[in-house]
Amino acid sequence: MPRPVNRRCTWRELLRTYRPLQLPAAHDALAARLIEQAGFPAYQVGGFAIDGARFGLPDIDLTRFAEKFAAVREIMAVSGLPVLVDADDGYGDVKNVSHTIHLYESIGVSAVFLEDQQPPKRCGHMAGKKVIPAGFMEEKIRAAVDARSNQNGLFLIARSDAIEPHGMKDAIERGHRYLKAGADGIYFDGVQSKKELKQIGCEFRNVPLVTTILEGGGETPWVAPAEMAEMGFSMILYPTTVLFRITRTIQRALADLKAGREMPKKDSVTMKEFEQIVDLPFWSEIETKFGSGEGEQGGGTLSRLKQRLVG
Repeated sequence: MPRPVNRRCTWRELLRTYRPLQLPAAHDALAARLIEQAGFPAYQVGGFAIDGARFGLPDIDLTRFAEKFAAVREIMAVSGLPVLVDADDGYGDVKNVSHTIHLYESIGVSAVFLEDQQPPKRCGHMAGKKVIPAGFMEEKIRAAVDARSNQNGLFLIARSDAIEPHGMKDAIERGHRYLKAGADGIYFDGVQSKKELKQIGCEFRNVPLVTTILEGGGETPWVAPAEMAEMGFSMILYPTTVLFRITRTIQRALADLKAGREMPKKDSVTMKEFEQIVDLPFWSEIETKFGSGEGEQGGGTLSRLKQRLVG
């Protein structure tokens, strides 16, 4: 695998280097840092993971742009990797879409996707979705394209959730229309079979193509990344892979603690390992370089904090 790149690399450059581009979801800053340390070249921030981990809510349109923007900004602050952000339905009409694009671009987001669901929107792998008329979505795409300060910068992906409510024929037609409206790539969510994946791949062979594999109960079956690339997909999103494993780990840790069992060493990092993950040596270097270690305002604050943490 090529070396990870930083946010200065454009999304188009990523797509020329990686095929397919695998995008685990970061639900918080620690997850983003671990994704980078694991060697992934990029990641995504999705609504499903933010709603579940940050707010303890299902992905059914209970949170809005201000909450999502704050989460994205915090997550991006610890990682220099390029990031794809879930912009939901743009949070309103064309003026809201324009505002969303302006603000995400201002903090260095590399790519976004907009979906054609009718509010109240929900996770693309949940039943009961409705989609707006394709013409309304085309207007949003054109507004998003116009809102970019650099037309070769922020990569714009249009997502269709039309497969479940309207069928594959309508979803494919929407994909073509969204590309003509100016989208850089097309994303189909809720694909229900390998046969449908192949059909989409054949229809959009020379287009940046995206889908989601929602491990743990999603509509789309697991397909190995190399096979997905052969079918024509250039990006694969994994919104639940990290989140669901972490959720099970927390449940097991709490069950052990409640039962009075000591934490199994094989299931945990050590204090030293965690210090490396959160980059304590970097902060210690600053403390050593600039702090005298004298007085409450001196550079000894970090050392005293560390001593309290380790007892």
